[in-house]
Amino acid sequence: MSTWLITGCSTGLGRALAEAVLAAGHDAVVTARDEAAVADLADGAADRVLTAALDVTVPAQVTAVVQRAEERFGGVDVLVNNAGYGYRAAVEEGEDADVRQLFEANFFGAVAMVKAVLPGMRARRSGAIVNISSIGATITPAGSGYYAAAKGALEGVSGSLRGELAPLGISVTVVEPGSFRTDFSGRSLTQSSTPIADYADTAGKRRKEVDTTHGTQPGDPAKAAQAILTAVGSAEPPAMLLLGNDALAAYRGVLDARRAECDAWVELTTSTDIDG
Repeated sequence: MSTWLITGCSTGLGRALAEAVLAAGHDAVVTARDEAAVADLADGAADRVLTAALDVTVPAQVTAVVQRAEERFGGVDVLVNNAGYGYRAAVEEGEDADVRQLFEANFFGAVAMVKAVLPGMRARRSGAIVNISSIGATITPAGSGYYAAAKGALEGVSGSLRGELAPLGISVTVVEPGSFRTDFSGRSLTQSSTPIADYADTAGKRRKEVDTTHGTQPGDPAKAAQAILTAVGSAEPPAMLLLGNDALAAYRGVLDARRAECDAWVELTTSTDIDG
């Protein structure tokens, strides 16, 4: 059995994944900013569960959690960077402090977790890193530019990390979920404080006060958790795992549109090399 360290386990996909990992017989380090929110996950499995308070934007907490995991279980075999939250705003509306905090949680915090577990994984020449992104990183919807940028940054670093770690026996998988029935569009979603009227028909349509998607999302977090378990346990974990029919359709739509635009501009694209 493996030892999994999962961030952001209080609700949603993180909690569903923690439950699935434990049901499969693995050891788990389950974390949340408020440790009390995950304390029940240790019920009946205290020998296989370490609960911990973790804010991934606090370096000392990141270091302490990984150290405790290594002391308790001997190391972390699978890291799942799930902690994070959404932020909606037109790009012009975004408040600088809020945008920086968004990147701290969704990008820099995840990188800090990766850097904390890698020495142990490299020493063992084995491990898996799973970075939870979003289909938003691919479709970049109006009103979610900063969130898409933070997740896009996570995907970019994950791609390079995959190339660096593959020779060392460590896999890296980006997960792009579509819409799942979690708190993402509710409690976990923030937005700019002052909307600009000119964006009412674009970014404005995604503001919380007019968003009716919360509680109606098609995705089942429990099934997503099982899919992640399957991918991590495969002989060759994928570089990208899409979750949900909506994510698949959206991703394919973007690929088709990009190929069509590439083909439409191929003559201009290929006209820029030095002659001779």
